[in-house]
Amino acid sequence: MKETDLQNWTEEEDLRCEGCGVKLQLDDPSRLGYIPEQALAKVPVVCQRCFRIKHYNDVSSATIDQNEFLRMLGHIANTKSLVVHIVDLFDFEGSLIGGLQRFVGNNPVLLVVNKIDLLPKVSNMNRILNWVQKQAKEHGVKTEDIVLVSAKKKIGFDRLLAKLEEHRRGRDVYVVGATNAGKSTLINRLIKDYSDLEAELTTSQYPGTTLDLVRIPLDDGKAIIDTPGIVYKHRLTELVPKNVLQALLPDKPLKPLVFQLNERQTLFFGALARFDFVKGEHQSFTCFVSSDIKVHRTKLEKAEELYENHRGELLYPPGKEEADSMPAWTKFPVRVPKGAKMDVVISGLGWIKVNSDLGAELEVHAPKGVKIALRPSLI
Repeated sequence: MKETDLQNWTEEEDLRCEGCGVKLQLDDPSRLGYIPEQALAKVPVVCQRCFRIKHYNDVSSATIDQNEFLRMLGHIANTKSLVVHIVDLFDFEGSLIGGLQRFVGNNPVLLVVNKIDLLPKVSNMNRILNWVQKQAKEHGVKTEDIVLVSAKKKIGFDRLLAKLEEHRRGRDVYVVGATNAGKSTLINRLIKDYSDLEAELTTSQYPGTTLDLVRIPLDDGKAIIDTPGIVYKHRLTELVPKNVLQALLPDKPLKPLVFQLNERQTLFFGALARFDFVKGEHQSFTCFVSSDIKVHRTKLEKAEELYENHRGELLYPPGKEEADSMPAWTKFPVRVPKGAKMDVVISGLGWIKVNSDLGAELEVHAPKGVKIALRPSLI
């Protein structure tokens, strides 16, 4: 909106923040959408919350009503659009939207797998693509096409733009995804390559940055529509204190950590989770987690005592007070059959690759509610 239009704006009109999409208001700084009157003269027009996120990395907790979110997502089925579903390769199972088809109807889905820059540089991208295709099918996600990208590093963007043109066919594009999958970062890249819009969507490491539909006009009269990120409580990233979140989210290629374990040995991932090798032949396990997470090995019989006495110190992050504020741990038994090379996934933390095909009986301890999955090895 131009400055001349803003001079006559009243709150009865539907003026929305160009960063998060929420309706703007002048009266109450404690409510979503507040904007100081003097800020109306600035372009782009963003609410105070988005301004503080962008300039001070400061965000208040804010989420939209779940019924309102489902209403927004359900609206897609009544449109003729291309749906871009962004997933986080670092947390593929945790960021995949279950039952997406019932929300999008017959609209085609382009699956965009983000954060491939986090994979070790020796990774075979054709193998990764085949793995994604099989896993998407396994989870019942119907796709028109799949593209591997890094929004942060702008890897795979020429292919993404080509696929958008191929499958859009003059239609609007709805972008959906879980929080922290890189949705707004990717759209900001598209704005620069695909639109003449000056505004930039608000991005941060915290969930719930986008609060309403944000419409980005395209040159042909259609639009890219950003939707609020889906908050999945089964991801560890949604349960940790905000000052721990940055440690969980890797920002450079993963450095695999290999451990040779005998049965009845344990690995601690800071004070965030624990991996027990309960029974099996001596074998190796490779951990793929952020380099800010300290992995500590001990004997299984000493694990409980070590956690009680050293969480927040030797076992870090989080700090002791932060660890005490998190949900209590729950034990998840995991059996890896002989002849299978599998990953044990701790949603939001990363995964542990079982390198041999000897079989193993394992247990994972993680905060209650965190999703634990067993899958064919990604790498």
